[in-house]
Amino acid sequence: MTSLQLGPIVLGGNVFGWTVSQPEAFRLLDAYVDRGGRAIDTADVYGSWVPGNRGGESEEIIGAWLKARGNRDRVVLCTKVAKWSAQPGLSPANLRAAVDASLARLATEYIDLYYAHQDDESVPQSEYVAAFDALVRAGKVRVLGASNFKPERLASALALSRANGLARFEVSQDHYNLVQRGFETTLAPLLAREHLIELPYYALASGFLTGKYRPGAPADSARAASAGKYLANPANVALLSVLDDLAAAHRVAIPAIALAWLRAQPLVGAPIASARTIDQLGPLFDSATLTLSADELQRLG
Repeated sequence: MTSLQLGPIVLGGNVFGWTVSQPEAFRLLDAYVDRGGRAIDTADVYGSWVPGNRGGESEEIIGAWLKARGNRDRVVLCTKVAKWSAQPGLSPANLRAAVDASLARLATEYIDLYYAHQDDESVPQSEYVAAFDALVRAGKVRVLGASNFKPERLASALALSRANGLARFEVSQDHYNLVQRGFETTLAPLLAREHLIELPYYALASGFLTGKYRPGAPADSARAASAGKYLANPANVALLSVLDDLAAAHRVAIPAIALAWLRAQPLVGAPIASARTIDQLGPLFDSATLTLSADELQRLG
């Protein structure tokens, strides 16, 4: 388990510098923290896919906000390395360079949770496990995480850390939500044995679990293609009806039900969810105080 106090929701920063401008991000972050939010998730690669961007934009926006507000001690800051083409992979040299670059963009002296954003089989695992440990010992990183790892590779990384007395991955971040359940049979057994917590991304299935996307009702959104693909599965369409019923019964929006389901799952420390407007923060926080009954959880699957 991790010592980090994450709070009930982790705010996803992938939208900053993409669908959310810096002024809008400042307002969102202010509102998030004012309502008791603590953890913010980003990555060096976030923003790089936007035409005209180079990468690092999300980190830069968060760093500018932290500097302007002077509230670093109120925030649990999570970022990642390995996927950005400008600083790819998990070689020790890249880890040293990438962490310093992220620290500079984030305007901070330490990162609370630093992830390997993906595995790198071109680097001997013993080398990057030792390099991550060195970042912890240097005080640049407090806790380590792994994202998108195969179970056998995460297991071998943990074994190497244990055998050599090195800082280990304490958190896993993976694709997991009501309509993407593969995690339960792949990584979950390992995380349970090794006492890692899961912080799932795509908690709302690229927006599908907001209820915005319905059969025959096109939506104008940057995520319409990703979310719309779930409509091809009749089971997912049927799930929307269950979500509608439960949301009405609890007098909350559909995303609050989907996030409350995730929070109820073993191993999940907190779901990661992004917002583009302050209004969208409401269901995120509603989910934090919503407890679904055993019958309701069974109805959701």
